Amino acid sequence: MKLFDVYTLYDVTPVKAKGCYVYDEKGTEYLDLYGGHAVMSIGHGHPHYVKRLTEQLSNIGFYSNAVQNPLQQQVADKLGRLSGCEGYELFFVSSGAEANENALKLASFATQKHKVVAFKNGFHGRTSATVAATDNLSIVSPLNAQHEVAILELGDVSALEETLKNGDCCAVILEFIQGVGGLDESTAVFYKNVECLCKRYVVKLIADEVQSGFGRSGDFFAFQKYGIEPDIITMAKGMGNGFPVGGILVHPSIKAKHGMLGTTFGGNHLACAATLAVLEVLEKEHLMAHAREMESRFRELCSELVAESAKKLNLKVKGRGLMLGLDLGFDVSELRKKLIYEHYIFTGGAKNKNVLRILPPLNIKEEHFDVLFQALKKEL
Repeated sequence: MKLFDVYTLYDVTPVKAKGCYVYDEKGTEYLDLYGGHAVMSIGHGHPHYVKRLTEQLSNIGFYSNAVQNPLQQQVADKLGRLSGCEGYELFFVSSGAEANENALKLASFATQKHKVVAFKNGFHGRTSATVAATDNLSIVSPLNAQHEVAILELGDVSALEETLKNGDCCAVILEFIQGVGGLDESTAVFYKNVECLCKRYVVKLIADEVQSGFGRSGDFFAFQKYGIEPDIITMAKGMGNGFPVGGILVHPSIKAKHGMLGTTFGGNHLACAATLAVLEVLEKEHLMAHAREMESRFRELCSELVAESAKKLNLKVKGRGLMLGLDLGFDVSELRKKLIYEHYIFTGGAKNKNVLRILPPLNIKEEHFDVLFQALKKEL
């Protein structure tokens, strides 16, 4: 049997990983500054993570949500305290797309409306409603296109109000730092206006924190910089450090009813153990503060690169914490190939072809960034 060929792959085969490094079958060491799409929040093979999962697997790895699982409440308690979102309620899923799909469904249940508002360059997943809310027509099938979605310019308050005042919108979904799109952000004024307009027109505000959540932005959630209170918050990626787990946090104004949502794998015993390990390491190693410190160092290195370059470089740093991008003003595809094949460094691309995405484990050290900028100095 052949694999269904939908991925463009680099010619690298990782067989082992530790910390911020992965190793191929020949033993070649690669610096991982991409974390498998921002998934590796506490690094590959973190001892506490391995211990937590191994111990859990030796007891019970899985049972469905038909029985009690006290680990779920342990996650909820720890997550509520660390995130500052104690008043919300947690529903487990297994991926970011599943989180956003359930968030949109819940918003429609709560408002009894159907239309969704999303924003240009946004990415929310590949399931039925989430891909319709994603600004990429090439991955939207005719089946997906049946969903009614308005995709607006990020920052356009007037267009948002004109859309919401029609009275048929159930949700506004947005990334407070756009991931796949290329690390774009709007302003505090825009985000407060979005919150106010959602309240005025009885629309649920969904904060898509799938990539930016769990400390990656330097705050637990990226929306917290703006003092926003979303109706629903979605999470995945770094939540499980490689184990497939996701979740939604639901504001208490939205009431649960048995049967309205469901999942087979969400919140299983191993998923909970993985999430608890991540939360425990985030807290013990002060990784949110560390992400902010590493952002400062990254920006310093960018300034040094520009100052020392013989060429006139036009660099722009985008993002926050360790959800970072370098807009170089040219297509970075060839640069990424050189970084991986000649300098042995994993980086990421974006819909904006000029952006080099940097999404390393949150416990990265300064010397890891030094290696990247030495390579960039040589190539640029």
